[in-house]
Amino acid sequence: QVQLVESGGGLVQPGGSLRLSCAASGSIFNINTGGWYRQAPGKQRELVARFIDGGSTIYVESVKGRFTISRDNAKNTVYLQMNSLKPEDTAVYYCNLAVKKDWYSAPNIYWGQGTQVTVSS
Repeated sequence: QVQLVESGGGLVQPGGSLRLSCAASGSIFNINTGGWYRQAPGKQRELVARFIDGGSTIYVESVKGRFTISRDNAKNTVYLQMNSLKPEDTAVYYCNLAVKKDWYSAPNIYWGQGTQVTVSS
């Protein structure tokens, strides 16, 4: 089994920055792919940023140039650096990782518990 622990959310003023972390622990061979999603009140969960096959990254248009996804394979951790935050970035942010327990098995998908990000003055 794999557990994901998210951290780094909080209250920040418009224009501020936060860095979210998603640390995976348990039976891990490697993190195949991963990403961050968010869900604002009354809205559907949406993709924010994600690693895709080959190591490339994709971002939702509204965060391009402001958010950066990164990973530390040695720590089994995925990050989301969020700069120039706007009130419309307010949401619960969830990490989503595809984790392999060994080299020959297909990855399993795991979700973090969510961390609240509130951008307000």
